[in-house]
Amino acid sequence: MLQGRTIGFIGAGNMAEAMIRGLLEAKLVTAEQLLACDIIEARRRDIDQRYGVRTVAEGRDVAAKASILILAVKPQDMEVALKAIAPSVDQAKTVISIAAGTPIAFIAERLPAKARIVRVMPNAPALVLAGAAGIARGEHATAEDLQVAEAIFAAVGKAVVVEEKHLDAVTGLSGSGPAYVFLFIEALADAGVKMGLTREVAKLLAAQTVLGAAKMLLESGRHPAELKDMVASPGGTTIAGLHALERGGLRGTLMEAVEAATDRSRELGKR
Repeated sequence: MLQGRTIGFIGAGNMAEAMIRGLLEAKLVTAEQLLACDIIEARRRDIDQRYGVRTVAEGRDVAAKASILILAVKPQDMEVALKAIAPSVDQAKTVISIAAGTPIAFIAERLPAKARIVRVMPNAPALVLAGAAGIARGEHATAEDLQVAEAIFAAVGKAVVVEEKHLDAVTGLSGSGPAYVFLFIEALADAGVKMGLTREVAKLLAAQTVLGAAKMLLESGRHPAELKDMVASPGGTTIAGLHALERGGLRGTLMEAVEAATDRSRELGKR
């Protein structure tokens, strides 16, 4: 699917680097198949030295050579980036955008007619190849374009296909979700310190507990409620802790957090 194709990154920031690393480690492509641009010379030098990927300063140079274009610029820089690549975009290229809050329609209006666009909402753990991404297909994108996007983002974690209208919910859940989990881990660690553990021990136990629970859920395929009940024995320590969490409204608060982030994503997309 990616064999013989050149993937060009418009923007070489942290997320682009995560994707480059993931693609190379998964051996889906060679460094010679990748090309990246960035306006910052030091960034271009870093990418070249770390991964052997050729870098250039201008997006138009990437667009002219790549058959798969990944728009990895900040939303406020998208207008300029699209203007630079538009002359080289034709119906043979796949355009993948990872810019948060930038609808497919915005991109399509600034590229030639019938451009094959796929929009993706990745998240920060892609930086450690454990990301979660929602993928939405534009009107003129083909089934192969979708498969290309799935293959690329599977290299840095998990990827699911959704309708574009659901990408705001993806943003509210998995896009913003790592921050909720970091807060949860911090609170667990603080509680451990309160109960007498050292800060380092508490942090390690809290982080590994979250990692292990997530791995257990994904690998077992069981419902989280079922796994929760496995841990909570009658009259034991866990059910006492769960009672305290329910009394504090953890479940409802998390639902409200996802809803608030989703609503904010919708607002940003209307600008």
